Amino acid sequence: MDRKTMDAAANNIRVLAAAMVEKAKSGHPGGSMGGADFVNVLYSQFLVTDPDDPTWIARDRFFLDPGHQSPMLYGVLALTGNYTMEELQQFRQWGSVTPGHPEVNPQRGVENTSGPLGQGHTMAVGAAIAERFLATRFGDWMQHKTYAFISDGGIQEEISQGAGRIAGYLGLSNLIMFYDSNKVQLSTDVDAVDNEDYAAKYRAWHWHVIECDGTDPEALTDALRKAHAERHKPTLIIGHTVMGRGCVTADGSNFEGQCSTHGQPLSKSGADVDKTIENLGGDPKNPWVIREEVKALYEARRSELRAIVARRREEEKAWAAANPEKARQLADFIDGRLPQIDYRSIVHKANVATRTASADVLTELGKKVKNMIVSSADLANSDKTEAFLKQTGAFAPGDFSGAFLHAGVAELTMASIMNGIALHGGMIAACGTFFVFSDYMKPAVRLAALMELPVKYVWTHDAFRVGEDGPTHEPVEHEAQMRLLEELHNLNGRRSLLVLRPADSAEATIAWEMAMENKHTPTALILTRQDVPDLKPVGADRYEEALQMKKGGYVVRKAANPDVTLVGNGSEVSLLCDVAVLLEAEGVRAQVVSVPSIGLFLDQPADYRQSCIPEGVAVFGLTAGLPSTLREVVGVGGQVFGLDRFGASAPYKVLDEKFGFTPEAVLERVKNFIGR
Repeated sequence: MDRKTMDAAANNIRVLAAAMVEKAKSGHPGGSMGGADFVNVLYSQFLVTDPDDPTWIARDRFFLDPGHQSPMLYGVLALTGNYTMEELQQFRQWGSVTPGHPEVNPQRGVENTSGPLGQGHTMAVGAAIAERFLATRFGDWMQHKTYAFISDGGIQEEISQGAGRIAGYLGLSNLIMFYDSNKVQLSTDVDAVDNEDYAAKYRAWHWHVIECDGTDPEALTDALRKAHAERHKPTLIIGHTVMGRGCVTADGSNFEGQCSTHGQPLSKSGADVDKTIENLGGDPKNPWVIREEVKALYEARRSELRAIVARRREEEKAWAAANPEKARQLADFIDGRLPQIDYRSIVHKANVATRTASADVLTELGKKVKNMIVSSADLANSDKTEAFLKQTGAFAPGDFSGAFLHAGVAELTMASIMNGIALHGGMIAACGTFFVFSDYMKPAVRLAALMELPVKYVWTHDAFRVGEDGPTHEPVEHEAQMRLLEELHNLNGRRSLLVLRPADSAEATIAWEMAMENKHTPTALILTRQDVPDLKPVGADRYEEALQMKKGGYVVRKAANPDVTLVGNGSEVSLLCDVAVLLEAEGVRAQVVSVPSIGLFLDQPADYRQSCIPEGVAVFGLTAGLPSTLREVVGVGGQVFGLDRFGASAPYKVLDEKFGFTPEAVLERVKNFIGR
């Protein structure tokens, strides 16, 4: 190792980081400057990627957790040739490829969107699981490392508890995490909030822990070599770094380690930008350069990588020739091709809970879909994801021959791990828990929506009909919260979450089909605990009619020239059908519409929506959640009855009566609404 060149390269990254933030007048220079030594060693010596094919399935991955340290990532990726100086100068500007926090772009070397602390390294755990899963099935030629970078703030976030526990339990020896321990966070020094012994904590989780000088490239190289030699445990490298490394004041005095350099341009922190750039070997008048010796360092690495990748691809070629069926299967995984599944033929018992119908589908998926991982937060027997488990088996320490992850009681960790599995590529990820605990998952669901990851969420026990468990376990506002993500569009203009609340087993089956076919956004399946009646077909084929739910909503009970249209989804649809029968007995013609996906329905042409909900006809909506959930569907002249209070502890049929969700009670509301 040429220490002088390595230091120059790290200083080059520091200069670029400081300059990016200064030009943008916004950002976080200090941490980026402190972590530059590690990323320089990683990218110039260890990280294996294909310079000519950035999305090669067997590449190493680097997951940044503290997204505010994006200047460090963009800086080192500029050295690798992934970003230009002009692009770095557009840091944090409209339409730039260098946003304030990194947004997933594997073509550019950005493996994950990061910002909310703790999630980035947890996604790395998911990617490491995906690697072990694929290598178990297709051989050592596709083994690779997953690197994560975590900060003092990220390691404090509660999600790190779940990530550390699960990675250590599973023995993810392919996971190497660097802890950028600079003892400074945004508003305080770390010692004002934390005196935890992280080395002891991670060792207790069965990690291999190495401590080193995080500013010394030789020490970092040695640590990474030791991490590569580990065969049974994930590795945590605790690198003792320096916030704002290289910062000086106008008179040249040392200004390193200052909290003020964390979250604002150096010019506002007390440091002198020009003097700091000079101190780091740069030109304050033109900091936007890659030094000649640094160019040579990274050009040499590119040549090394091409040779490494060529050897690896020859191994892959030989494996494919010897294993043509497996090679075709892997190609299908990577390209996202699904096996043929006859959803129509999946058999359900009559009048079952939609979670039970979901289990029937998961049984079939467990048999047919060989690149799918399903997880549950200690509720597999209740959210019915155990149907998949029974077909595939669970992961165990060092054993990834199964396809089910017992996440334990850690919903946020589980959801973030699913994001990492999806980000890895070649994989399908799904996870389940009670709907009320989607609260715990929301930050990861939001990132999945932002990253456009097709993760599937199985949320059961969907309403106050959880019953005896009481208000702590009875979701009321939760559907409305997820419908907000359905309302929100992602960066490609699509609705960012597909939300499906099926009314019976036919709809539940088709909901799964829609989820599996949806490759552009996450999908939420909101399912009942209690049994629900199968809806009566208008014609002869209930399943064929239910396929109309792919338009978001459809008529489940027709009426010629209706006096009122009744609208709902989930378990309320069968109740509305009962109400329609009572109305008909009193001479009121009622049409019933099931709207499992409000977003899809609203995206349909106006003439289709009007064929379901005719103009000029009274519209009454019923929901077990907040009335606002259906407001946009029923329109300004419509009325929605829902729950505007927390639930209560009692058998669900008692709650139906007390809360007014019986056919007789809803009948009276509809009659009052239409003046009958």
